[in-house]
Amino acid sequence: MTPEFIKTGQILLGILVLASTTGFALHLKYGGNETVRNMNIRIKAWWAMVAVLFSALVLGRYATIVVFGFASLMALREFLTLTPTRKSDYWPLFIAFFVALPVQYWLLFIEWYGLFAVFVPVYVFALISAASALSQDTEDFLSRNARILFAVMVCVYGVSHAPALLMLNIPGFEDHNAQLLFFFTFIVQISDVLQYVFGKLFGRHKMAPLVSPSKTWEGLVGGGIATPILGGLLHFVTPFTFLEAAGLAALIVVCGALGGLVMSAVKRSLAAKDWGTGIAGHGGYMDRLDSLGFAAPVFFHVVRWLWTP
Repeated sequence: MTPEFIKTGQILLGILVLASTTGFALHLKYGGNETVRNMNIRIKAWWAMVAVLFSALVLGRYATIVVFGFASLMALREFLTLTPTRKSDYWPLFIAFFVALPVQYWLLFIEWYGLFAVFVPVYVFALISAASALSQDTEDFLSRNARILFAVMVCVYGVSHAPALLMLNIPGFEDHNAQLLFFFTFIVQISDVLQYVFGKLFGRHKMAPLVSPSKTWEGLVGGGIATPILGGLLHFVTPFTFLEAAGLAALIVVCGALGGLVMSAVKRSLAAKDWGTGIAGHGGYMDRLDSLGFAAPVFFHVVRWLWTP
């Protein structure tokens, strides 16, 4: 709990209090307006999510890894619940839940970076594919196998790179990695919020109306400008300068936006609006982790390549 981390928590608390106050004022003015009601539900959920993340970071790396592991499990469950599978997919699904997920997070516990980086894309890929083939069910084989592998890549491999930030050895930043994880998760989530706000206020041109009707170019540009500025202002909790933090925040915005678009396309192909109902006002766990699952590996490896020996 460094002074910088405490200051960041105070800033975030102020943002949540301001959001709650605004939501209450809008409720008094507009009563049962559906948009206002949904916004207040989302704000209440943000209080809970922030409390869980901060508690995990305060308790230490093991608690943080467990929290993200649970989030991966719930996201994987949501994804594969919506995805059509067959009885013959039993062993590939077993491997996804009881081999890929626990082993990937166990590798974080013991900080074995080498195997952590290749376990899912190399070994799990081969294992699940072989298990699918050994089931001898060739009907829609490629699509069935690809759906399970896609779910594991996003929900397990992608998401696990967020807590993996805790094992980076950045010179001069030792024992402060929790602040780096906070910076990353905050930027991912605030980017989604700002893109939503700018889209609602100024949105005119749809990015991909057949995939995600609510996403607009104005929202992306507005969020893409505001988020790096916030990222730069938060550089004091990171090992980065103002410009470096702003640049990395911009990278997170781009990766997160593309990830959200990809996962929206997946939902549309499954005729689903949300991945689940696990988080009030936000849909399911996957609805909160879609951007993170794509941005985390990129952010992790860029920081590792440029800021570690």
